[in-house]
Amino acid sequence: MSYEKVAQANTGIVIGTKQTLKAMKQGRVNSVVIANDAAEQITSQVRKLAEELGIPVIQVDSMKRLGEACGIDVGTATVAIKR
Repeated sequence: MSYEKVAQANTGIVIGTKQTLKAMKQGRVNSVVIANDAAEQITSQVRKLAEELGIPVIQVDSMKRLGEACGIDVGTATVAIKR
């Protein structure tokens, strides 16, 4: 379900942790998707900020599949779905 949500929002997504954090701080994010197999040190800032801002967090199993859902050839730890 979550991979499909990312794929459907293809033009309305932000890929990568740094860009996700930036978009969240700017108030442009509806929800965040975090891959469970990503290193906690990479995803912890996104989780914390999402909690502080009340942004829903969707968890998926695989960085590789999340990257594929975004239309890229590499995995990604986080994706933001824009408003």
